Amino acid sequence: MRDAITANQRRSADPSVVIAAARTWLGTPYHDQASLRGVGCDCLGLARGVWREVVGPEPFPIPPYSRDWGESGPREVLAEGARKMMIEVPAANAPPGALLLFRMMPRAIAKHVGILTGPDSFIHAYERLGVIEQPLTPAWRRRIAFAFLFPAGD
Repeated sequence: MRDAITANQRRSADPSVVIAAARTWLGTPYHDQASLRGVGCDCLGLARGVWREVVGPEPFPIPPYSRDWGESGPREVLAEGARKMMIEVPAANAPPGALLLFRMMPRAIAKHVGILTGPDSFIHAYERLGVIEQPLTPAWRRRIAFAFLFPAGD
């Protein structure tokens, strides 16, 4: 009956394993829609790479996506996809190891992701900077729209 288990019923991955995996990506150059540690990735590519290390193979291919952080629309496509595979938690109570989805502009859909590494720090891939760990400042914190835990690997 394993197929009957939803993402929200699964146990979450050890946050220290998620954080350690994310930190191995530090210094990876930014490259739109890529996901190769040390070679290039964007923010979603970072999350995909951590998924592969912590959970296992990606469950489906990621279709091409727009780089427009101001994109608006009726659907939170990134959050909908995460809900199918991950464990949603309240954004205000996200623990270290959680995947954060950010809304970069008011009324825009969430289009940026990062991984919480502590109560006030996170790792993300940022254009021109690559994968970095930085403080989760009030400016970043107010942009958090969703939070998800990685499920435990099989």
